[in-house]
Amino acid sequence: MAERTQWPLALSVGPACMNAESFDKLAGAGIHQIELSSGWAAPFYDVIDFPHRAREIVDLAREHGVCISSIHLPFAPFSDIEPASADPAIRENGLRVHTELMRAAAEAGIGLAIVHPSGEPYPEEERPERLERAIDVIGKLSGEAVKAGITLCLENLPRTCLCRTSDEMQLFLKAIPELRVVFDTNHSLQEDNAHYIRAVGDKIVTLHVSDYDFIDEKHWLPGEGKNDWNGIFTALEEVGYSGRFLYELKEGYSYQQIAENYRWLMGIAR
Repeated sequence: MAERTQWPLALSVGPACMNAESFDKLAGAGIHQIELSSGWAAPFYDVIDFPHRAREIVDLAREHGVCISSIHLPFAPFSDIEPASADPAIRENGLRVHTELMRAAAEAGIGLAIVHPSGEPYPEEERPERLERAIDVIGKLSGEAVKAGITLCLENLPRTCLCRTSDEMQLFLKAIPELRVVFDTNHSLQEDNAHYIRAVGDKIVTLHVSDYDFIDEKHWLPGEGKNDWNGIFTALEEVGYSGRFLYELKEGYSYQQIAENYRWLMGIAR
C-alpha cells in the first residue's frame, strides 16, 4: 500500500505564471511541482509561445526551484479542437495542436500530458458515436505521446462529458493500453469517487485535487465541500497511487493557503 505522506504537493497554474517572480512565490510557499494549464489553446501560443520556448520556460522554473512536471493540453474552444466532434476537420485540428504542444513539452523534459476526452453538452443518443470518435483520436494522440517519450493521461469529466463514469474510462483504457489516467476529485457526479478510483486502479498516475458540492464541479479548496477525503485517500493507497497531490483550484486562493491546506489535509485524512 502506497503512503499518502509521499505524495508531493503540486499545483496547476496558467501561462501567465511562467516567469521568475511567480516561480519564486511558488517555491517560497513550498510548492515545487506544477502543471502548466490553460483551457484555451491561444495562451500557449500568444502568451508564452510554448512550442518554441518550452525548454527556456522549464529551465527558468528549475532555476527558481520549481519543476514543471506536466502540461494540461487545451480543451477549448470546442469548435476548434474537440476529440469527439462529428466534424473530422475539428478532430484533426485538435490532434495537430495537441501533438505540437505535447512534443514541445516532451523535448523540454516534461513527463506527463493531460487531455480531455470530449467537450459538451451531448444528447444521450449521440454518446456511442462520440465515444467511438474520441477513442480513435485519443489513440492516435497516445501513439504520438509514445513516440515523443511522454505519458498521456486521460481525465475523468463531469455532466455530459465522456468518461463521467469508470465504465466509460475503461473503454479508453482497454482500447489504448499505454494510456494512463488523471483523476479529478471534483468531477464525479454519477459515481462515488472512491469507487471510481478502485475501478480504474493503478492506471491513475496523477491527480487534480479540489472539493465540490456533488451537484457540479466547483474547484474549491479541500474542506469547503462534501468530499470524504479519508475515503479518497484510502482508495488511492489501496491502488498503489504514488504520484503528485496536485491542486486544481478556482482563482482566489493564495499559494500559502494551498500549502497550509495540504499540511492540514495530510494530517486529518488518516
